[in-house]
Amino acid sequence: MIRKFMGITTAAILMASCSGAVGDNENKSGAAALAPGETAGEEANPDRNVYFGDLHIHTRNSFDAYIFNVRATPEDAYKFGLGETVRHPAGYDLKLEGPALDFMAVTDHAAYLGHLPAMDTEGTELSKLDIAKDMFSTDPDKIINAFQLIGGAVRDGRKMEGVFDPKIVGDVWKQTIAAADKYNDPGKFTTFTAYEYTAVRTTRGADGGFAGGNLHRNVVFRSSAPDMPFATVDSTNPEDLWSWMDEQRSAGHDVLSIPHNSNVSDGEMFKMETYKGAPLTKAYADKRMRNEPIVEITQVKGTSETHPSLSPNDEWADFGIYEYLLSSEVKSKTATGDYVRQAFGNGMLLQDSINANPFQFGLIGSSDTHVVGGSFDEKNFWSKIGVVDGTPEARGSIPPGGKKSWDGVTVDPRAANWFSRWGASGYAAVWAEENTREAIFDAMRRKETYATTGTRMKLRFFGGFGFDETMLDDPNMVRKAYTGGVPMGGDLIGKGETPGFIIWAMRDAMSAPLQRLQVVKVWTSGGRVNEKVFDVACSDGGAVDSNFRCPDNGAKVDLTDCSISDDKGAPELKTFWRDPEFQAGQRASYYVRVLENPVCRWSTWDALRAGVTPNPALQKTIQERAWSSPIWYVPTT
Repeated sequence: MIRKFMGITTAAILMASCSGAVGDNENKSGAAALAPGETAGEEANPDRNVYFGDLHIHTRNSFDAYIFNVRATPEDAYKFGLGETVRHPAGYDLKLEGPALDFMAVTDHAAYLGHLPAMDTEGTELSKLDIAKDMFSTDPDKIINAFQLIGGAVRDGRKMEGVFDPKIVGDVWKQTIAAADKYNDPGKFTTFTAYEYTAVRTTRGADGGFAGGNLHRNVVFRSSAPDMPFATVDSTNPEDLWSWMDEQRSAGHDVLSIPHNSNVSDGEMFKMETYKGAPLTKAYADKRMRNEPIVEITQVKGTSETHPSLSPNDEWADFGIYEYLLSSEVKSKTATGDYVRQAFGNGMLLQDSINANPFQFGLIGSSDTHVVGGSFDEKNFWSKIGVVDGTPEARGSIPPGGKKSWDGVTVDPRAANWFSRWGASGYAAVWAEENTREAIFDAMRRKETYATTGTRMKLRFFGGFGFDETMLDDPNMVRKAYTGGVPMGGDLIGKGETPGFIIWAMRDAMSAPLQRLQVVKVWTSGGRVNEKVFDVACSDGGAVDSNFRCPDNGAKVDLTDCSISDDKGAPELKTFWRDPEFQAGQRASYYVRVLENPVCRWSTWDALRAGVTPNPALQKTIQERAWSSPIWYVPTT
């Protein structure tokens, strides 16, 4: 049977419940049903609820967003998160496909914060500058040139003489704080004061051109914030950012930073030395983990889990791969420090050598939208950078000039190499007692978080030594799992016995059914890093074979209308698992990856609506997924 992927029916929503019926558990926003252990409303839940949000959003106050013709404000961003409609700079409406977000942070670039709106305001000193004459355009080439001009100063940490004005930064930062405070509604909608620290390491170029390794972080405050943010104009070294954050914490402003787009860091984000090339030390590792407990693994500019060249035995490694350095035609140095899975292994090697792990991250996703509203949905994709990629033609998903065929078509290099390779992603999911700044921030601090590519599937992951299969049917399973073990993000201290893991995923009623649960194990042995993917639960009655793989469940996508199989996949997958290759003396990390059935990629949806054949250079379908934060096994001998 084939079901249309649009116009989800009540019957489909019922599938979201693990019991097969939503009933009184369906919340008023239309989100997925509550799982056992969750509560609705404002009362704190000791077993914790899952909340979905976006911690990476740009508005007119970011230099690049304004250049991309974005005029929407932080208040507009929060309205979008609450389910209201906002305008794309290309002239069409943006609106969430599903329920409102639970939490958000506007993260405008701190460097040159608010400068472009001031430059575009008649009568200001910045508007009188010569560079203001060519800064504002709808022509893509002029936009990119303007972006490179200001962007070069941002990434180099330069205070352009006659342009940079700290008073503008301070004034707009106060407005940013005020907007977050205005829309923060404890128990219902949480907003954080935040910004982006936009460091870039200029490591190499092509034909003398710029090629930058991304070292960006989003800096998020728990509640109060200082009078000024720390930006690249203060230092381009992230270690200096961490020192400033330590100072802010001592002053009463608890704060964390979240690295993103390590996939295009040119090996810099997780390299095995400091910014200045010194060996990593315990003090470095402790400082980094104190300030960076989580990392953004997926967003519009690609996914940073792993790469096929690093994980050749992982059939699902080739997902969301985007490799070009920022504003460049140069590919990142994949093998050295770009991907999170590799960092997990290297961190455990460092634990053995320096007694500390600088890469013991939890995981989240977010959007990195530059049009104030995240584009999470494959069938309703508006990409990232305003008028430059705001149409299917501009992003290379339909032929230019109204053509109906790809024969003889040359796609603009920016579309071919950049925009067409981006994705509709992603969400940050946290397990917290209540929807408040304090509870969600503390969940991020303890790494009880996971990432999704835009689906709102629910995912639980626990590990312990007293667990067994009987817990799966226990109505108090979640409480017992917390009491007798650790959730995602936690450490399991070795006891000489094999730990057990409880893994539980529930589908998003607005997305495709679940296909399989996987555990990705990374471990160290003899000074080397190893990895292996285990399928641990299969849909449609499938059984894991001797190679630890589920059979193909037969789910299909009809590319003529993007309909999907209605009779394949599962509304829920839940299992108890022990590592069949466990060795008590080996340090290991375990994280869960959940795969949905295939659906049309956004580029296929674009082509379908335009009545053209999908771009033959692009993937036609994808499998939406989620990744848990790891549980780390720590041997005692």
